[in-house]
Amino acid sequence: MPQNQNTSKTKPQKKAVALKYEQGHDAAPRLVGKGQGLMAERIIALAEEHGIPIQPDSDLVEVLSRLKLNQEIPPETYVLVAEILAFVYRANQSFTPPR
Repeated sequence: MPQNQNTSKTKPQKKAVALKYEQGHDAAPRLVGKGQGLMAERIIALAEEHGIPIQPDSDLVEVLSRLKLNQEIPPETYVLVAEILAFVYRANQSFTPPR
């Protein structure tokens, strides 16, 4: 019998998305990267390498990973994404660049 990806023996693949928002330029944040498995790990590694805060939210990743690249996020995700952006802004304010 073929195994379903959601069986207890199979570990679900990690997923990741990357958003970009330029105030004054973008009407809403846009999806600029997405992937699962090794690609998700690479997206996360790049974020870490560049000091970009990471906010895990598997439900939001599921919704956003269905978008096409460079597509604006749907209005029903604005509140959740706004909370993440607030987290990022707070993290950036407390960030001290290495000397």
